[in-house]
Amino acid sequence: MENVDKLKLVGAFLLVAAGVAGFYLLPLDQQALRVVAVVAGVLLAATVIWFSAPGREFVDYARDSIKEAEKVVWPTRKETWQVTGVVFLFAFTLAIFMWAVDSGLAWLFYDVLLKRV
Repeated sequence: MENVDKLKLVGAFLLVAAGVAGFYLLPLDQQALRVVAVVAGVLLAATVIWFSAPGREFVDYARDSIKEAEKVVWPTRKETWQVTGVVFLFAFTLAIFMWAVDSGLAWLFYDVLLKRV
């Protein structure tokens, strides 16, 4: 990353910090103006970042991510309910199995080996 881009990122951070500082420095009864200070700081910082190399790389990455998300084949409602049913059935079956193993081991150790009642 070039020094110019580093300076732009530092400048963007300072703009956000200035917006937050403006929020706390403005009077409490000026709530709308306080919010505008933060939003303006963030928007100005986003503008500065937009013109830096990391900002352009992020925008390209975001565009590629959207293109990849559009390629996903989403399941139908019927498929979703079927898979959900299978998951619940498996979880219930596993819970019964674990209860049976736990009860069996408790019986074996406490009643048979240790002869406790």
